[in-house]
Amino acid sequence: MDKHCLECGEKLIGRVDKKFCSDYCRNSYHNKLNKDSKNLMRNINNILRKNYRILEKLNPEEKTKTSKTKLLAEGFNFQYFTSIYTTQAGKTYFFIYNQGFLPLDNEEYYALVKRN
Repeated sequence: MDKHCLECGEKLIGRVDKKFCSDYCRNSYHNKLNKDSKNLMRNINNILRKNYRILEKLNPEEKTKTSKTKLLAEGFNFQYFTSIYTTQAGKTYFFIYNQGFLPLDNEEYYALVKRN
């Protein structure tokens, strides 16, 4: 029973468990297989990276306060963050890795914090 490359269909010679005829075919096959999910993940990671840089820029110290207008002007996207931390007092911080923001009172101002 002959085995054939999963990507190009060429007859395989060598190991019994071989699936591809070359590294090119192996990479090409897996890139096609993961194309959609990689694109989505790349876009989300780019948004998270941009949000992180904005928080880092506006919060050079470890704690500060800024307006929602300033965050939006920089291009900050409030829908993307990596974790949520709720204090015992009931305040909810949203974090992008170690940079966090807390909506204050009427959500026109935000406290920016850095977690060590």
